[in-house]
Amino acid sequence: GQGRVINRARAGLVNAEGRLAALESGRVAKYVTDFPDDRIATARNVIALPHLGASTPESEENCAVMAVRQLQDYLLNGNIRNSVNMPGVALEWSGIARLCLIHKNVPAMLTQIMTTLSDDHINVENMTNKSKQDYAYTMVDVNTRLTEEAMGELRAIPNMIRVRVLNH
Repeated sequence: GQGRVINRARAGLVNAEGRLAALESGRVAKYVTDFPDDRIATARNVIALPHLGASTPESEENCAVMAVRQLQDYLLNGNIRNSVNMPGVALEWSGIARLCLIHKNVPAMLTQIMTTLSDDHINVENMTNKSKQDYAYTMVDVNTRLTEEAMGELRAIPNMIRVRVLNH
């Protein structure tokens, strides 16, 4: 009779030539795998499934640890990694305070931010800006603590969504 094979092993553990021969000869009627190589994936009577390696207990724990570390990095340093709706941004500390600014991705935002800081005699030590579709994230390290007045001026810039200050 014709067998049906469900393979849950990694591709390197499977004799692909033997599997193809068994399919071609009809000894195996259907072959189901979540690790198809190019030849197996295009062979007749193969059902190729997506590999769901993230479902293992080890990978779920690794993902949880990664998520906590990335959240901690955002809270402490303002860095964003693996966000769905914000750009990935990371900056090494180089100042006394750090501005983390979320704003619309529109022209002249950086000019307005830098002008506001300059008018308040705040020197920029380092900065980075990344955008993702309609939004941008700007991180600015400065050489002094920010006053409430300076933060208010930044918040008043049109298209500014959030102003967050971290002190080193």
